[in-house]
Amino acid sequence: MAKRGPESGANMRRFGAVRQYRSGRWTASYLDRSGERHRSPETFDSKTDAEIWLSQVEADLTRGDWRAPDVGAVNFQEYALEWVEDRDLSATTEELYRRLLRLHLLPQLGELDLDEITAPGVRKWRTERLKATGATTVAKTYRLLKAILETAVDDELIRRNPCRIRGAGKESAAERPTATVEQVDALADAVGPRWRLMVFLGAYGPLRPEEQAELRRKDVNLDAMTIRVRAAAPELTTGKRAVGDTKSDAGRRHIVLPGFLHKDLRRHLDWYAEKPQDGLLFIGPKKGPFRRSTFGRTWRRARKTVGMPEGFRFYDLRHTGHTLATRSGATLKDTMVRAGQSTERAALIYQHSDLDRQREVAGGLDRMVREARRKASEKPKDGGGGAEVVRGA
Repeated sequence: MAKRGPESGANMRRFGAVRQYRSGRWTASYLDRSGERHRSPETFDSKTDAEIWLSQVEADLTRGDWRAPDVGAVNFQEYALEWVEDRDLSATTEELYRRLLRLHLLPQLGELDLDEITAPGVRKWRTERLKATGATTVAKTYRLLKAILETAVDDELIRRNPCRIRGAGKESAAERPTATVEQVDALADAVGPRWRLMVFLGAYGPLRPEEQAELRRKDVNLDAMTIRVRAAAPELTTGKRAVGDTKSDAGRRHIVLPGFLHKDLRRHLDWYAEKPQDGLLFIGPKKGPFRRSTFGRTWRRARKTVGMPEGFRFYDLRHTGHTLATRSGATLKDTMVRAGQSTERAALIYQHSDLDRQREVAGGLDRMVREARRKASEKPKDGGGGAEVVRGA
């Protein structure tokens, strides 16, 4: 007798049903809680195998772990780009994420559905990326991939995040170099009078370049020797300045400057800052806003003139400022407030470093730099061609 086809009858169970095809193989089906019928994605060698599969589905439904079989059939590229679009990211962070997607994720994973991205596949992708680019870039990209797929888990599109490589998102950057007081002075000389104050604010503020780019004349109180940081204007790779909020809430702050900067600050306001109260503090020779590309050439020439390592970035002046402030007696919280950094540690959130304490830190910096300059002036001249060190006021 011929076996019955899949629609000619079924072996009914308490949950679901199994059927036998004419070929002798078995299939299974069940109703979800909405009443929609789902069939097994593959056939089975025996009735027992089909019933075991149904039992696993029933257990998932009972635990609340069940999801529709095709729910993960969402294209990764479409989901990832929408993920970036839906987030309230800063212009620089959005630019970074899109670049990492374009260069390091979409070429390998862009055509896959979310449920096709597996833990072995992620490990293989990371191994290939490490052979092709730097470890820091791979770590950043891995963190982005993990965050996107974690949202997919929250959206119940996949059951578990396949990014499970311990430590893969951790960056192991080399310790950044710091400059001495003499080197900071020499760099300030070498960049020229227009950008001299920018070097000092980078080291003794310590202000980020994008914060300096948006400083206005009205933000400077020459009598109190303070600068108010209200916004930032990072420059994107397109050359466009993205004026917006500071890197974090802690970035909006008042900075008390050490007294030795009074003459440089006053001269800059008189000679270079735009005259209206809302005018920019730093502008280029052609009266336009500060540009990273233009200043970058000036910075590289100054670095070479002073004999600084080629890898010493303008941003490393902030590292220098952290170090000098700590040596002058500043606490960890003091340096965090001064540099506009935030932390999630409750012990630090509820500590305070007010303007009076900031004045003490600035005073410590002032005394330390003046003493270093005094000692430098007492050194015998060696006749070398190094940059002349400008003395303080």
